[in-house]
Amino acid sequence: MILCCGEALIDMIPGPVAGGGEGFVPHPGGAVFNTAIALGRLGAGAGLLSGLSSDFFGDRLRAALDGAGVDTQLAVTSDRPCTLAFVQLVDGQARYAFYDENTAGRMLTPAEMPAIPAAVEALFFGGISLIAEPCGTAYETLALAAAETRTVMLDPNIRPGFIRDEATYRARLGRMLAAADIVKVSDEDLAWIAEAPGDPLAQAEALARSGPALVVVTEGARGATGVTRDGRRIHVAAPRVRVADTVGAGDTFNAGVLAELQARGCLGKADIAAMDDETLAAALSLGAAAAAVTVSRAGANPPWRRELAED
Repeated sequence: MILCCGEALIDMIPGPVAGGGEGFVPHPGGAVFNTAIALGRLGAGAGLLSGLSSDFFGDRLRAALDGAGVDTQLAVTSDRPCTLAFVQLVDGQARYAFYDENTAGRMLTPAEMPAIPAAVEALFFGGISLIAEPCGTAYETLALAAAETRTVMLDPNIRPGFIRDEATYRARLGRMLAAADIVKVSDEDLAWIAEAPGDPLAQAEALARSGPALVVVTEGARGATGVTRDGRRIHVAAPRVRVADTVGAGDTFNAGVLAELQARGCLGKADIAAMDDETLAAALSLGAAAAAVTVSRAGANPPWRRELAED
């Protein structure tokens, strides 16, 4: 199983309402939740570890996970409210306003983290769940412990507007980046991490030398490049599609990479460190193909594996 660890929330998406005008329509979402859903739809064995509310929004999240075949036995349920993320779309790009005080996801503590069963071969972390407390500490503690024996993938998916304590967040990311086996970053993420603009691939190479066996850089329509610790670069193009919006694109890409590695039996730490070019290209290609479907339709709506086979 690939265990996705992090936020599950409700995206409030702009949409027309009866009688005219525009309102906000609730949709299950969250970066880590989206990756779990995409993994399930791609046929991978997947689970979610998150703080879920017992309210009706939490019920919607669980129903969506069940529908995609994602295991929720390790999720921690409480009667706290669900996190809400109001979305504004500007030229197809999503901007967010988060309402996250005292929520089921945010208030998850290290003491509440369940024991990780042997069936979990890889863990995925990222998103806003690494910023807020106490959940940020809970996920970091889990990631650093798991990284000693299992593959860890990290997508920081940095939201500068959500960060209140930049020094603490940068320190956490530094520790987690060094411990991770796979890191996925956008060019914007890299510029924020480096605290300066620069050549994304050169920045990725520097990041790979600091710990990860593989750093994957996504650049939207320009495709994605995998940079290995030993300096190899493998690039795949992004399929050409008409873009509806980019919500969930990176999350789906992550799932495609992990799903392909799982299907090939290459999710172990030693496998990631020794990955050959063909395996890396195949993983990046599935990520790009799956993400292309997601951007071609509104909202975070990852494809089922059969949809890719139809292409």
